[in-house]
Amino acid sequence: MKTFLSILSLCLVLSCNSKKSTPKTETESIPFYVGTYTTKDSKGIYKYELDSEGSFTELGLQTLSESPSFLSFSADKKHLIAANKLDPKQGSISSFTIKGDSLILNNIMPSGGMNPCFVTTNKDNYVLAANYGSGTVSLLQLDENGHLTDTLDIKQHQGKGTTSRQEGPHAHSVYSVPNSNDIISIDLGTNSLWMYTINKNTKTLEPKPEASLAMEEGAGPRHLTFHPNNKWLFVLNELNNTITKVERLEDEQYIKKESTSTLPSDYTESSTSADIHISADGLFLYTSNRGHNSIAIFKVDPKDGSLTTVGYESTRGETPRNFSLSPDEKFVVVANRNSDNLISFKRNNETGLLTFADEIKSPTPSYILFQ
Repeated sequence: MKTFLSILSLCLVLSCNSKKSTPKTETESIPFYVGTYTTKDSKGIYKYELDSEGSFTELGLQTLSESPSFLSFSADKKHLIAANKLDPKQGSISSFTIKGDSLILNNIMPSGGMNPCFVTTNKDNYVLAANYGSGTVSLLQLDENGHLTDTLDIKQHQGKGTTSRQEGPHAHSVYSVPNSNDIISIDLGTNSLWMYTINKNTKTLEPKPEASLAMEEGAGPRHLTFHPNNKWLFVLNELNNTITKVERLEDEQYIKKESTSTLPSDYTESSTSADIHISADGLFLYTSNRGHNSIAIFKVDPKDGSLTTVGYESTRGETPRNFSLSPDEKFVVVANRNSDNLISFKRNNETGLLTFADEIKSPTPSYILFQ
């Protein structure tokens, strides 16, 4: 209780806006939020803008919050949800109402486990959190005023993998399957994907008959992205630095297919994969590598979903934990956590290649959420 009250008190203090320059109009710029780790200089959630040339403007601290490392919007984008990764304490989920260049705290609820590293909100405002430390997936919901309910359901994963990072379950992410009430939770520790359905009547997570899908031994799955055709999904494996293509069949069964390395064949130093995104046209796939410190670029074959490596772009910083394509997909913004900077790249939608545009300091950035 003391933990949550302290967070509540912290989040009630709002900062004044810190402008680097005169803000641009909405037609000239794209705003985005940055979630952070508050273990060093960061104070909470920050906001920036990206202009038509890919240059940054800092809009400043939006709210004080303890390690809001992952962010999501409500269905109507009037509220922002943050996963507070409070190592080694019980984690929490915070809800804020968006008011100009400030975030007004609605409430804070337990995340249903330790070290929540992922949160997402679906079209019905169900909130799903993945708790890495405890290997649990939790279900909450936002009410009409943007307040979080108590935890509606918690599912405890069971099992382990074969590496030192897989001594037990470590839920790392959870996704809503497009055009479905199904969800997929990725567990790095059990080395598998866990399948559930949201039962709207009981407001619980029901395990699907197929229950789980195992990845290659020692792969360590972390995140995934869905191809626009909804027939393929691509699973990013953190520990063995690969992307595994998974086919989704008409009867909602999933079949694991081939895997592709995220690193150059001649790279032998330590690196772990972090994030994955696909372009809206389904033609290009991007992943981030921590250690190699790069964005890997792949061409997606529209006939069979196979991947061909296009190239690698340096992230110009250390440990790119997260990156995001801008809403118009003309830019890619990368959060380099350990070098405290954001990098923007112009994106060529015909070749998939990235060209450096701008850099700005940002304290321990961990997640980018375009408005």
